[in-house]
Amino acid sequence: MNKTDLQDRVLAFIGGAADDFNDLALAVFAFQREHNLPYRNYCGHRVVERWQDIPAVPTSAFKHLPIACFPVAEAVAEFHTSGTTAAQAGKHYFKTLALYDAACVPNFRAHLFPDGATMPLLSLVPDQPHSSLAYMIRRLGAQFVDRLAPVTEPVCVLGTAFHFLNLFDAGFRLKLPAGSRVMETGGFKGRAREVSKRELHRLIAERLGVTMIINEYGMTELSTQFYDRQPGSDCKDVPPWARVLIMDPATGREAQPGQRGLIRVFDLANLWSAMAIQTEDLGVAVGNGFEILGRIVGADVRGCSLNAEPQ
Repeated sequence: MNKTDLQDRVLAFIGGAADDFNDLALAVFAFQREHNLPYRNYCGHRVVERWQDIPAVPTSAFKHLPIACFPVAEAVAEFHTSGTTAAQAGKHYFKTLALYDAACVPNFRAHLFPDGATMPLLSLVPDQPHSSLAYMIRRLGAQFVDRLAPVTEPVCVLGTAFHFLNLFDAGFRLKLPAGSRVMETGGFKGRAREVSKRELHRLIAERLGVTMIINEYGMTELSTQFYDRQPGSDCKDVPPWARVLIMDPATGREAQPGQRGLIRVFDLANLWSAMAIQTEDLGVAVGNGFEILGRIVGADVRGCSLNAEPQ
């Protein structure tokens, strides 16, 4: 299968076409091992017969090597991780944004607008050129704003945990119209003060009058985002073109049911980089979804919310 056919097949699968995830994942793995030299060296000659055994690239590798199946000079986009310094930032290069776009928009709408509602999207996240989150927000058609102002119709507000916490620490309060909703993302990653997700959502409901609050989990090294199954739930949905395993850090094998471990993501939309990504986040499997528990001790401080923290 050539590159174009493989991309078309992945796009069709993301769009809802019937396919076999294992078969498609193995085809993507073979493509990436052939065309991504750092990944080929990392994989060696190991035999892989099922998607669960595809070698996962640590997120830290994006800081040191071009994880790409094409010359990075041909990249149409380059997203940077939000490390504490530019030298520490990882880079994710994109041959095309077609796969990212296909995965992003319907997934967002399915979780923020399951009722089919339409309303303006307002982003508290700044518009930055190498931010995957800012790109996602542009792609969703949101308006970037410096502050929230009174409105007469429902709106959907997008922001990081720190954006909302900074607002509320300054005493901000604004009752949004009924039907409004909020997407928050980014976590705290050990910076400044922290509050629990439950407390943050309580503050959002109290200060903005919104009950439809959904947390999004994503990262620069991925092309797919994961959302709360429903408001008030800690369980993240996994879309059909992705898989998530919880790995036991002591054994390197999949954790037992109910056992906490490291989140490993298999994202077919990452066709042109690395489909299998080993994160530094802790989680636990919950049915066919997963719950995020935090970050491993000693992991780099990073996260979209860093862009909102006062210096």
